[in-house]
Amino acid sequence: MARAALALLCSCVASIAAQEPALPPASAPPIAAVRSHELSFGERALAYSARLETLVLRDAAGEPEAEFVVASYLAREVDPARRPITFAFNGGPGSSSIWLHLGFVGPRRVVVPSGAQQAGAAPFALVDNAESLLEQSDLVFIDPVGTGFSRATGKGKNEDHWGVDEDARSVARFVQRWVTEHGRWASPKLVLGESYGGIRGALLARELQSGAIGMSLSGLILISPALDMALVDGQPADATYATALPSYAATAWYHDALREKPADLEAFLASVRLFVEEKYLPALFLGEALPADRREHLVNELERFTGIDAITWERANLRLSVARFRAELLRSRGLVVGRLDARYTGRESDDLRETPSDDPFSTAVGGAFTAALHQHHREFFGLHTERVYALRADFGSHVWKRPDSLRSSFSGYLDVGGELARAMEKNHSLRVFIGSGFFDLATTFYAAEVNVRRARLPRERVMLRHYPAGHMMYVNEESSARLAEDLRAFVAECTAPR
Repeated sequence: MARAALALLCSCVASIAAQEPALPPASAPPIAAVRSHELSFGERALAYSARLETLVLRDAAGEPEAEFVVASYLAREVDPARRPITFAFNGGPGSSSIWLHLGFVGPRRVVVPSGAQQAGAAPFALVDNAESLLEQSDLVFIDPVGTGFSRATGKGKNEDHWGVDEDARSVARFVQRWVTEHGRWASPKLVLGESYGGIRGALLARELQSGAIGMSLSGLILISPALDMALVDGQPADATYATALPSYAATAWYHDALREKPADLEAFLASVRLFVEEKYLPALFLGEALPADRREHLVNELERFTGIDAITWERANLRLSVARFRAELLRSRGLVVGRLDARYTGRESDDLRETPSDDPFSTAVGGAFTAALHQHHREFFGLHTERVYALRADFGSHVWKRPDSLRSSFSGYLDVGGELARAMEKNHSLRVFIGSGFFDLATTFYAAEVNVRRARLPRERVMLRHYPAGHMMYVNEESSARLAEDLRAFVAECTAPR
C-alpha cells in the first residue's frame, strides 16, 4: 500500500516532466560558477551572489559516493550569522527543484498564464521575482541524487539514496555538508518542501535534529504537502474519499457546475467540511447498515455539493475517486479537469473514458519551466555543459524503498505526522507553515487540516493557509502574492529574537 501511494506522487513529477533524464559520465568535471546580481524589492535593492556548485558526499572511508549540484543565492554585505538560510526542494519523490526554483522562491520566475490557460510554446518570459523569499532569507535549491545534475559517483549508486529513510539521510548529510562548507552554522535555518517534500521535510527535521548532526531548525515550510499517504489521491480508503470531498466542491464551484452556486467559496467549503464530519464519513463507516432514507438524503447532498448527479453517487456506492471525479464533472461539456490543479481543463479523444488519460495542468506549464531553466543556467551562471539536467529521477526497475518502520508484511501507509510532532516537541523554537490550494486534487487542503489535528501539532506554532489555486498555487498571481506575504510573516516570526 505504501509503495502504491508513493508511486502516485511520483506520477505528479512524471506527468509534468516529459523529458527523459540522462546522467552525465562519471568523469564530468565539477560545476563551479559564481556571479553577482541585484534584485529590487520596491525601493530597496538587494545585492547577492548566485552560485552553481558541486558538493561531494563521502563515505566512512573518505571515498566520494555522491555529488550534489545546487544553486544558491546569498545576500552580500550582510552578517551571515544573522541572515536566515532556507533549503528548498520539490517532491515526487524523484523531482528536481525546478518548480519552486523558477516558479516562486528564487530571484527569477518564469511567467505563465495565471488563469489556468496553456503557456504555449517558446519564447517564455523569465523575469525578476519581487516576491522571492530572497528578501528574507538566503536560498539553496536542492536537487536530490538522481535529479538535476546530482548523481552518485565513485562506488556509490543512485538507488542507495532512493527510499523514504535513505532520501532523508542523504539530503540531511548534504545540508550538513553545505552549512559546514559555507560557515553557516550560526545562521537561522529553514527547510521548504513541496508535495512529497512534506514527507522529506518532516523526516529531514528528524535527521538534522538527531544527535548525529545536531542542527536545530527555526522553521519548516510545507507547500501542498503529503504527510499521511492514506489521505493522498488514489487510495481506496474512506478517509481519502472524505478528505477529497471539499476539493470536489471547490472544483465544481470554480467551473460553475453547481445547480446553485454560493457567492462565498470559503463559507461554502465550511459547510462542506461540516457535512463530511457529521454525515458523510459516518455514512461510509455504516456501509450497508446505512438506512435507506439517510442514504437518499446523502446522495442528494453530494449532488448539491459536487455537481455530480445523485445517480452516479449511488452507483459509486457513495465513493468517487479523484480520477472518476475528474472525468465525470464536466463530461457534458466534453472536458476533464486537472489533477494537480483542477482549474485546468482538457479534452479526451474518447468522451466516454472512465478516467482521464493525463493531467491538463502538467502539459500546460511543463514546457515553460523546462525552457526557462536552461535559459536561466546560461544567463545567470554562464553554464555550458554536456550534462543533462534530469527533471526527474529515472527509477527504472528500482522501487522507492519503504521506511524502516514499515518492513512488516502487514504494515500500513506512511504517515510522518508523528515525526513532525516529535520534531516540534524536541525543538520548541521550530515553527511550521502549511500552505494548500483549494483546487489541488492530489494533496487536498482538507487532508492538510486533518493531518494537523490528528498529529496533535502545537497549533500556536503552526501557520495553516489555503489559496484559490492548485498544487503549485504560485502559478496563480493572486495566490502567489498572498503566499509571498504569508511567508514573509512566517520567516520573520521564525527568526525574531527571543
